[in-house]
Amino acid sequence: MTARLAASNAARLRARVRGFTLIELLVALAAMALMAGLSWRGLDGMVRAQSQIQQRADAVLTLQAGLTQWSADLDALMQLPQTQTLDWDGRGLRIVRRSTVQPGDGVLVVAWARRNVNGKDQWLRWQSPPQFSRSELQTAWARAAQWAQNPGDAEKRDEVRITPLEQWQIFYFRGNAWTNPLSSDNTSQPAPNTAPPVPADLALPDGVRLVLTLPAGEAINGIITRDWVRPALAGAKS
Repeated sequence: MTARLAASNAARLRARVRGFTLIELLVALAAMALMAGLSWRGLDGMVRAQSQIQQRADAVLTLQAGLTQWSADLDALMQLPQTQTLDWDGRGLRIVRRSTVQPGDGVLVVAWARRNVNGKDQWLRWQSPPQFSRSELQTAWARAAQWAQNPGDAEKRDEVRITPLEQWQIFYFRGNAWTNPLSSDNTSQPAPNTAPPVPADLALPDGVRLVLTLPAGEAINGIITRDWVRPALAGAKS
């Protein structure tokens, strides 16, 4: 009796320590592989989503910085006697602005344009060194036009890329209306017995409207409109 009981206990013990069969191992490995694949797809999706969110955040910050700089350039716009300080030629916008770093630091010539860079159209900004004489200012003004039209390596060194750009438009606010700066009727007729008007190429508009078309497929796309009104203009309309 005792021998039979001992044999029965030994059999049960051998049954307990019996290893997995080959089929059971294969099934377990297949289940683990499936779970690992699903987990990898989930992690990959999370990484992609995080990367897209980061790209969009970077694009938003860059565009905001560009638009802030655009407004700052116009806020610092100077009006000089018999000197053109704002010009749109259909390709680029040139601005003569004061330096906001320290008084007496001279004036700056900045320009904004759209140009193809490495196969992609970009919104660009160019800035000259400080200018301290009329001749230096005229030279920088001409360099800004050259940069907007057909820049050389020297002009490109002073440019900054802002954002991919499909197209852009500029409008001036004059005579209580937004008009094309290149149109022939962009200035109002003077009233009788008044002083001669300022030439059209020297008169500053009451406001400037910027219309950007951002390309599809980018983190930010669509049309953005930004209106600027001369700070000294009281009761201006936009």
